[in-house]
Amino acid sequence: MDWQEISGNWVLIPQRPTGIVHFLGGAFVATAPHVTYRWLLEQLASQGYATIATPFVNTFDHAAIARDVLNRFETTLERLQARGTLGKQYLPIYGIGHSLGCKIHLLIGSLFSVERAGNILISYNNYPARRAIPFVEQLNLTNIEFTPSPAQTEELAAKRYLIRRNLLVKFIKDDIDQTLSLSDVLQTRFPDMVTLQILNGNHLTPLGQDVSWQAGNEFTPWDAIGQWMKQEVYRDLNQLKREIIRWLQPF
Repeated sequence: MDWQEISGNWVLIPQRPTGIVHFLGGAFVATAPHVTYRWLLEQLASQGYATIATPFVNTFDHAAIARDVLNRFETTLERLQARGTLGKQYLPIYGIGHSLGCKIHLLIGSLFSVERAGNILISYNNYPARRAIPFVEQLNLTNIEFTPSPAQTEELAAKRYLIRRNLLVKFIKDDIDQTLSLSDVLQTRFPDMVTLQILNGNHLTPLGQDVSWQAGNEFTPWDAIGQWMKQEVYRDLNQLKREIIRWLQPF
């Protein structure tokens, strides 16, 4: 499998896809999701999920970002279907977001009529502009805020969010995560349809990349350290992958 750029999206298609993932990354790493989230996305593709990762640049108008990424996703999906790349059978579509990508998926599911089998929202982050962007406070730009604001976003989700089945992932060492507040909102809207998983890791865990450590002809103390570091660093990332796959394939 090789990454392709199609209509402003990065696309990875397995031979016989069983589902489709629309992936949106975090604020400062969303511009190249096929690079920054490469390992995780390629693992999803290896499990049979056609992966469409939409890059975006963060602006103050998050509703406009949601509209733009949805349009690009649907354009790419139509092109893939026209080519026959996805086969002829029905494929469920899942949204997966990390950090700001969670908010964008919430807005897509609240502002537009979309069909989703479920959403996976990892390390949800919905801070106001004065906290999310350091220079706003320094320049005393007190009237600057994201559209919709954090409060408006959760109000929209509480009243209009359409996607019933959701997996919310929070990491134990994530100090900027707001998943618990989102869990309350979605549990109220869709009782018994929202799963909350609290995993080892931090806000950057989904960005982990697999590094091959090749031992020399003789196994040295440095090789032992390298193998230990790889095991420790990727333990949390592998746990995230397992929980995502388990939720996508419950039977």
